[in-house]
Amino acid sequence: MLKRYFIASALVAATTFGGSGLAAAQQVASTAPSAVKAGHYKVEPYHTQVGFTLSHFGFSKFSGLFSGVSGSLTFDPSHVSVAHLDVTLPVASVETTVPKLDEELKGPQWFDASQFPTATFKSTRVVQTGKDTADITGDLTLHGVTQPITLKAHLVGSGVNPLDKMFTVGFEASATLARSKFGVSQYVPLVGDDVTLTIAGAFELQP
Repeated sequence: MLKRYFIASALVAATTFGGSGLAAAQQVASTAPSAVKAGHYKVEPYHTQVGFTLSHFGFSKFSGLFSGVSGSLTFDPSHVSVAHLDVTLPVASVETTVPKLDEELKGPQWFDASQFPTATFKSTRVVQTGKDTADITGDLTLHGVTQPITLKAHLVGSGVNPLDKMFTVGFEASATLARSKFGVSQYVPLVGDDVTLTIAGAFELQP
């Protein structure tokens, strides 16, 4: 379903922008922090993903992702320190390139999605580190355990989405966590304890 949505979006965008296609699409969003509108935003789930990467026996870096994220962002580019982020993701959305592994990750030896169906992040402190960057510290609850982590966030761009006409702002963020601290310790240390999170977040301004 998600793949079909991406394809449909691309076709509509191509039709909307005519021959200029990609060039016109790239002009929709501004990278200037001052262009971001202050207000209350909700996660735009179709283009929000949480990716994870960890070492597989030291042979390769293996990755997967979560989707179906929901939540909110309160943001004012003139007062970044008072921003607040609150998001939830369904653990059962975990997906890799191996369907058998996907089912294993949902099971009791890993995420135990039936007992702990969601993971949440609630920010507690935001520190601006550059004109378009910030450190977002907050509480991550995963597998029934809550631990603080810090997201390194970067503004990607903002503007009116030409498809749904919603003012949208997008960020990239990354963080590293030790999965064993959340009780997800299967095969540690053969399968890496350190997990790198890579987040693509899109948020739509609410009326």
